[in-house]
Amino acid sequence: MNRLFAIDPWQVTTTQFNPATKRLQESLTAIGNGYMGMRGNFEEGYSGDTLQGTYLGGVWFPDKTRVGWWKNGYPEYFGKAINAPSFIGIGITINGERVDLATSQFRDFSLTLDLHQGLLTRRFTIEAPEAAVQFTFRRFVSNVIRQAALIEVTAKVLHGQAHLQFNATLDGNVTNEDSNYDERFWVPLQEDANAGSIQLETRENPFGVPRFTVLLQQGLRLNGQPIAGERTTTSGTLSEALAVDLAAGESMTLEKDVIVVTSRDVAETAQPAASATLLGQLQTNSFAQTLAAHTAVWAERWAQSDVEISGDDAAQQGIRFNIAQLFMTYYGEDKRLNVGPKGFTGEKYGGATYWDTEAYVVPMYLAVTPPSVTKALLQYRHDQLPGAYHNAQQQGLAGALFPMVTFNGIECHNEWEITFEELHRNSAVAFAIYQYTAYTGDESYVNTAGIEVLVGIARFWADRVHFSQRAGKYMIHGVTGPNEYENNVNNNWYTNLMASWVLEYTLARLPKADPTITGKLAVTDAEQAHWQDIIDRMYFPTDDKLGIFVQNDTFLDKDLRPASTIPADQRPLNQHWSWDRILRSPFIKQADVLQGIYFLNDRFTREQKERNFDFYEPLTVHESSLSASIHAILAAELGKADKAVELYARTARLDLDNYNNDTADGLHITSMTGSWLAIVQGFAGMRYDHDRLRFDPFLPKKWQRYSFAINYRGRVIAVSVSDHTTLTLRAGEPLDVWVNGERRHLVKEEGHA
Repeated sequence: MNRLFAIDPWQVTTTQFNPATKRLQESLTAIGNGYMGMRGNFEEGYSGDTLQGTYLGGVWFPDKTRVGWWKNGYPEYFGKAINAPSFIGIGITINGERVDLATSQFRDFSLTLDLHQGLLTRRFTIEAPEAAVQFTFRRFVSNVIRQAALIEVTAKVLHGQAHLQFNATLDGNVTNEDSNYDERFWVPLQEDANAGSIQLETRENPFGVPRFTVLLQQGLRLNGQPIAGERTTTSGTLSEALAVDLAAGESMTLEKDVIVVTSRDVAETAQPAASATLLGQLQTNSFAQTLAAHTAVWAERWAQSDVEISGDDAAQQGIRFNIAQLFMTYYGEDKRLNVGPKGFTGEKYGGATYWDTEAYVVPMYLAVTPPSVTKALLQYRHDQLPGAYHNAQQQGLAGALFPMVTFNGIECHNEWEITFEELHRNSAVAFAIYQYTAYTGDESYVNTAGIEVLVGIARFWADRVHFSQRAGKYMIHGVTGPNEYENNVNNNWYTNLMASWVLEYTLARLPKADPTITGKLAVTDAEQAHWQDIIDRMYFPTDDKLGIFVQNDTFLDKDLRPASTIPADQRPLNQHWSWDRILRSPFIKQADVLQGIYFLNDRFTREQKERNFDFYEPLTVHESSLSASIHAILAAELGKADKAVELYARTARLDLDNYNNDTADGLHITSMTGSWLAIVQGFAGMRYDHDRLRFDPFLPKKWQRYSFAINYRGRVIAVSVSDHTTLTLRAGEPLDVWVNGERRHLVKEEGHA
């Protein structure tokens, strides 16, 4: 395999530069801190093909939905993660020649993303007229002052004389590649040359969505000392120029400190003062001191979350890259935010919230972050419950319909088969409440805010089903299941299963919930009886001859053949086939029936799991980033070790190896939990049910050992798997844990082999 970056356990690093893979490189070297982030664009600028991207958490724009045939209930706008003003710019000339790796002569290129600390370092040497100059760039966005970005460039003259000119810029004249008709989303408000700042606002919109104001301010330091260059402004931009003369052997370091504040936290009129205060705080410490404090935060997070693998550096790099990118996207500091599918790495997909959070992110974050982080994700949905009721009403239905794509709780996806039909996302929101409660043992949320969410979702499903007089069963028609390579199907098995489960779980929780809340919800005895009737008589398509749950009513009527029959040059299908051809094919984008078996694992026999896995996995093309991990977990449970390891590699290195040929658009952030899930729930077989924590581990053939730690009900448990399994209680009260069916009693700091 021709990999863009070298295999290294703690770094994403390369000494090669290829303009043809520039966008891919930008995605793989993106950084963030949960508040903001950017792609791995070059500070000095690049005139070749590039996707410029800087993004601010919670700052978005409602772009008008444009469709040929308007449908009642259709979202009025498509919510976009907009490209924010760029603040990394440091233009450079050497003896009058602009530094631009698209046109300049250069050598000794290297690029490294250090996963320990989210630090991006780049180095190259320019052969300019009468001089050779080595440049080293370093940048990070701070975990301590989250509004702060620090960019440092060191120039060393290797030979000759160099007149270096630097131009540090703030640039609000940016666009999105996916904007309608090249529309711009930012309107300049003011430029302040004295302060070194610019202020902009998102343009007006006709949908009542609040406009966002952002202020960016920069301060420069030369060799550690504050310095003011010559500042000039144009509409929406600020430039700060300075020049340095260096002889052979001499070097200098220019630091650019940036503060970004938005109207999400600071009112427009208060932004200049707030930014100046933050910049003053930032510049009381050196670059190295701020980096050290930032790294200390990372060290604490890695101590809780790191997965160590011996014997397979590619596997090790993959999972650490994924964990780092997840934490650079979201660590629960702002309960108004969620885990965006692209994070701060690209503009594709639009919205900031998908069902991926509840289905994939929650089970990992429960185990590797403080409980408050996951609880913030649950609270995010409760806070948007009014929007969910609005979405259901738009479809003429009762209850609450959580959006497939959103920033504010209102559905803002612009594909009808998603907006109207991919309703299973509703059940994932409820399932996250169950997972949080089962894992932490904390019932405070489900009995208060959680029950409001559950009842809203249950009422939606009770209205969305219909009763078939002919079959004597409740059914759900006109849906899209997790397999998006089928649209508008009837009785998707997974959707029916999870709708029934939501009703069942809600009924079970109602008697235990806060009576002051359930009293307001007023779920009548008749309503509860109707829910129970739906549970008892829900229709689930099955095939007794094959012994499988059928994905939907007509799935078995397709031309069934394995994905291995597809010519390699026609993969991925969504980049080679018409949508019509994909919809008619038997090929499955991601786990669908198997998603339900994964969620409600203890309800199915081993034979049922095996028959369904053996039937559906060969039909699956894994062209969703969410697919491989679920299959890996079930393969591990079924003893299909080679298949589990193969699919782990796919989920762990999906972006690093660009499996689906789409990483240039940005990383697949929410699916990155899949590598952790595949190891912990798959290889280690971790399950938590009925107040029991259990493991059924195996060791992949090429691995010598793997280890991880989890937070579980106030304890920290370290797990190490080699030719034997060791569990160590690092913190908390004694606990019984089951390993391969045998009970082990853990006491703090005692290892058990």
